Amino acid sequence: MLEKFIQQQRVKYNMTQQYLASELGISRPTYIQIEQGKRELTVTEAKKLAAIFNLSLDDFLDGREKKNIVTLPDQVSEKQGSFQIRVTEKNLDKFKQVILHVLGKVGSKPNIGETVLHKLFYFIDFDYYEKFEENLMGATYIKNHHGPTSVEFGAIIENMQENGEIEAVKSNYFKYEQKKYLPRKRPDLSILSANEIQHIEEVLARLSDKNAREIENYSHGDIPWKSAGDGQPLSYESVFYRDEKYSVRNYDDEI
Repeated sequence: MLEKFIQQQRVKYNMTQQYLASELGISRPTYIQIEQGKRELTVTEAKKLAAIFNLSLDDFLDGREKKNIVTLPDQVSEKQGSFQIRVTEKNLDKFKQVILHVLGKVGSKPNIGETVLHKLFYFIDFDYYEKFEENLMGATYIKNHHGPTSVEFGAIIENMQENGEIEAVKSNYFKYEQKKYLPRKRPDLSILSANEIQHIEEVLARLSDKNAREIENYSHGDIPWKSAGDGQPLSYESVFYRDEKYSVRNYDDEI
């Protein structure tokens, strides 16, 4: 039933009933009626919820989740989902060390939950590509309602939890429930170049004080997110069409 699916998606994304009510432009009691099956959605509301849950309208109405398959080394991939990502041993280790480094630097800040982390990794990856025309982590990011989201992040975080490298905790940031990750080991920075470490710390200095809504809104103005289709991967090449607010490369020096 659609109302149960809506509730499941809301819980999955750690959203409150009040938040979704405000996104739909209705009162919380009215929204509760939707989850209770006592009020039908309008077409506009259905489209809005589908976008918020990063689903096509057809998938949303059918109560069907879109699955992107991420295969880590030594795992067997199922042939289903929108697209499949295979992470090599080398890239997996690098991604892990960047996660540990970022968490060690800013993970204890009260604003740094899972939503903010996704955006920090996006800017780390895409800013590096603009500056040096090569990948740092080279993760795959898709466009969803809350901004760029790494496809690989969930599988790698789960792997790190199983290996005791990080710990997941839940906390409250103002009135919102927040999922945080705490490092349980130090990063191996030998796998990162001095250039990469400096770049990561510059991104953190610039953006790590933003809360989830601030960094979400900021990411929505960036060309890679604006130019992608809903639920589709963001193009790294599009960083070369950024406006001055987002560009991190001094093109004047190259003339």
